Amino acid sequence: MSESSVSQEVEFRDVSVDGDDDEESHEIFLSVFVQQSHIGLSYYDNSDCTLHFMPDTMENSELQLLDRVIQELSPAVIITSAKQENSLTQFIEKLELNPDYRPEVVIFPSANFGLELSKQRLLTAQLPFLPPSITESEKIPYLSSCIPLNSVLMVRSIGGLLKCVERRRVGLELDDTVGVPIFQILAYTLKDIVYIDRDTYSALQIFKSELHPSVYKLQSGEKEGMSLYGVLNCCRSRSGSLLLRHWFHRPTRDLNVLERRQEVIRFFTSPRNFSELKTLQSCLRNIKSISTLLQRMSLSNTKVIDWQSLYKTVYSGVCIMDTVRSLPQNIQLFSEISGNFTDDLFYIATYISKVVDFEASIAENRFIVRQNINPVIDEKKRRMMGLPDFLTDVAHAELENLDPRFATCSVIYLPLIGFLLSVPRLPTMLDKQSYEIDGLDFVFLSEDRLHYRSARTKELDNMLGDLHCDIIDLEMAVMRDLQAAVLQRSGCLYNVMNLCAELDCLIALAQASQDHSYCCPTLTPNHRLALIESRHPLLELCTPVFVSNTYISSETDGKVKMITGPNSSGKSIYLKQVGLIVFMALIGSDVPAKEAEIGLVDAIFTRMQSRESVSVGLSTFMIDLNQMAHSLNNSTGNSLVLVDEFGKGTNTVDGLSLLTACFSHWLRRGSECPHLLLATNFHSLIQLGLLPDSPLLSLLTLETAIEGEELVFLYQVRNGICQSSCAANIATLAGVPPAMVKRGVEVSELYRTGSTIRKMDSPSADEQYSRCAEVVEKFLSLDLDDPELDLDAYLKGEVLPTLEEVL
Repeated sequence: MSESSVSQEVEFRDVSVDGDDDEESHEIFLSVFVQQSHIGLSYYDNSDCTLHFMPDTMENSELQLLDRVIQELSPAVIITSAKQENSLTQFIEKLELNPDYRPEVVIFPSANFGLELSKQRLLTAQLPFLPPSITESEKIPYLSSCIPLNSVLMVRSIGGLLKCVERRRVGLELDDTVGVPIFQILAYTLKDIVYIDRDTYSALQIFKSELHPSVYKLQSGEKEGMSLYGVLNCCRSRSGSLLLRHWFHRPTRDLNVLERRQEVIRFFTSPRNFSELKTLQSCLRNIKSISTLLQRMSLSNTKVIDWQSLYKTVYSGVCIMDTVRSLPQNIQLFSEISGNFTDDLFYIATYISKVVDFEASIAENRFIVRQNINPVIDEKKRRMMGLPDFLTDVAHAELENLDPRFATCSVIYLPLIGFLLSVPRLPTMLDKQSYEIDGLDFVFLSEDRLHYRSARTKELDNMLGDLHCDIIDLEMAVMRDLQAAVLQRSGCLYNVMNLCAELDCLIALAQASQDHSYCCPTLTPNHRLALIESRHPLLELCTPVFVSNTYISSETDGKVKMITGPNSSGKSIYLKQVGLIVFMALIGSDVPAKEAEIGLVDAIFTRMQSRESVSVGLSTFMIDLNQMAHSLNNSTGNSLVLVDEFGKGTNTVDGLSLLTACFSHWLRRGSECPHLLLATNFHSLIQLGLLPDSPLLSLLTLETAIEGEELVFLYQVRNGICQSSCAANIATLAGVPPAMVKRGVEVSELYRTGSTIRKMDSPSADEQYSRCAEVVEKFLSLDLDDPELDLDAYLKGEVLPTLEEVL
C-alpha cells in the first residue's frame, strides 16, 4: 500500500521493516491489548518518532493476527497489561522461549491502560504537527480525525505505549525538559489487508446486531439482523461462522488467497456438483470446536457429551475426506484436505467407536466401555449383573440364622458402602439401643428398614470388593488411554477443524451465490472498478422489483462521480451498493451483478450519515468533518471513498464551500485521486461553476418522471445533473397536506426572487385599504382640545397595529 502526501502528516499505509536501518537507532515499541476475542495495538518507531495504530479487530484464540504483526515489525519491546487474557499470556510465554527472537516484554499495572487516562496521555503528548494556534479544547476534535477514538482497545494500548516511551525517554535520554515527540500519526495495517474503519462497517450494514426475539434471551441475547454477514452466512458449523466473521473483519488484496477461494466457490455453484455440496453440508453440520474438546481432555474434564461431539466431528471428518478425495485435486483446498486428513483421523474414529458405549454412557451420564475391550471390566460387570440372584440366595441363608422375630430379610449392594443385610424395623425398636442384634453390626436406618453388616456380608466385601467403584476406576483408566491417543494425534484434529471451517465458509458463499443469482467477479491488480447491472445485496431481498445499475470507475471513465437527484431517489442506496459489492469481492465472494471487474482497493472510506462519537462535546457536523478528514488524509489512488450529503449539518454556504474544497483537493491529485462516489443536493456546485474541469469528473443523476403532479422514481442512474430537488413532490409523497405544500412553494419562490414574504394570516390589500381609511377618518375626527382624549393610548392601540399589518 502506498503513502499519500498530506498536509496534516497523517496517512494510511502498509508498514514493513526496513532492513537498511541501523539496528541501534531503529527500535519499535509495540503495545498490545486483547479482550473478548478482539485486539487493539499501537507502536512507536523511534527512528522517525512516529506513532502507528491499528483499530480494534477480531482475533482468534491463537492470536494469529498478532503473530503476523510481530513477524512484520520485529519489535524490540512488547508492552502489555498485567491484567490480560490467558491467550496473550500464553503467547508471550511461547515468544520468550524462541531462541531466534526474544523481545523485551514490559508489563504495566492495568491502571496504566485506563481509557480516560490513555486519552489524557495522548492529549498531553508532544505533538509538533498540531497547528500552533490550537487550544486544549480543540485537540480532541482534531485528534479524532487522525485516530478513531471509538476503538477502545487501541486507545488503551496507546496509553501503555506512551507510558513506556516517556519513562524511557526514547530519543531524549539527555533532555528532561521536553516530552518524547510524535512527529506523525499513521494508521497501520498488515500487508494485503484492506483498511475498513468501524463507521464504514456500520454505514454499509455489513454487520448488524439486534435483540433476540426469544423472551428467554431478551436481556442478554443478540442475533445477527439484516446485514451482509447475515445474508452470506450459510455456514453449517460454528467454526465456519466464526471464520467467515474473521474474513469480514480482514478483507484481503492477496490475489492468491482470493483465487483460492473463488475456485472452490465456482466448483460448488455448478449445478452438476449440487449433490456433493449437500453431502458436505450435512457432514459440516456435525463439526464441533476441536480446541475446546482437546482442552477439556488435557484437563481430564471430559464429559459424555464431549465424547459424542468428538466422535461426530471425527466421523464427519472421515466422510468429508472420502467425499473430497473424489473431487478434482487440482483445486488447492481439496488437495489440502485429502493430504491433511490422514489415517490418524480414521484411527481416532475407529478407536472411539470401538471403546465407547454411547447408549449406556448417556443413560448413566458417565464414560462406559463396550464389552470385549477389557476382560477384567467384563468379569466385574458379569458379577454385577448376577448379583440380584446371588444375593437372593444369600438372603435365604441369612434368614435361617436370623432372630425369629424377623420374617423376611434381604441382602443389598450399595456402591462405596458394600454388602448389607436389610431387615424391617419391628414396632418394639424405638431407639438406637433397641437396634442392637447379636452377631450384627448396625450401619443405618432408612425408610423403616435397618441395615447391618453380618459375617457373611463382610465375607462378600472381602471376596467381591466394591464392584461399582472398581468398574468406574477401570473404565476411567481406559478413558485416559483413549484421551492420550487422541491428544497424541491432536495435530490432525486441528487440521480437520481449520480446513473444515474454510470449506464451510466457501460452501456457504457458494450457496448464497446460487440462492441470490450472484456472478463471479474478475479480480485484477489495476485501478479499475466495473460493476455491470449491479444490485444492492440487502435491499433486493426487501422489495419484489429492484432496478440494477452500472458503475464504472477508472482514469479513462472518470474516477470521481458526483450524483444529484431528489430525496428518496436512490442516491444513498447506489453508494452503499457499490461499497458492498467491492467489499464482497475482497472476501472472495461472488457479487450481485451481471458482470464485474474489480481492481483490488486498499481501503474503503465512507461519510454516509452522522453517528455518535465517543469524544465528548463533538457536534454532529464535527463528527462528519472527522470522517471526511479521515478519508481525505488517508485515501490513496487505489481507495474507494463514498460520501453522502456532506455539509448538510451546517450553514448552506459553509457546507457548500467545504464540499467544493474537498472536491478540488481530490481532483488535483490526478492519478492519486481515489475512486470517489459522492451524492449531494448542493446543485449550486454545478450551477455556479464551482467545480474545476477535469477528465476524472463525471456527473450522474437518478431518473425521475412526473405524471400530472405526481413524482415517479425510476431509480435508474444516467449521465447528467438534476435541475431541481423536487421538494414539493417529495413532501406530497410523504403525506404533507397539499395546502402546506402549496404555501411552501409560494415561500420558496418569494425567497428566490427576493420578494417580501408575508404571514399567511395577513389581510388582503382591500382589507388593508379599508382598515387604513377607517383609522385616518377616525384620526381626522379627533378633537385634540378635548381634555379627556388620551392621544398616546390611541396611537398605540389603533394606529401602530394598523401600520404593522400594512408594513
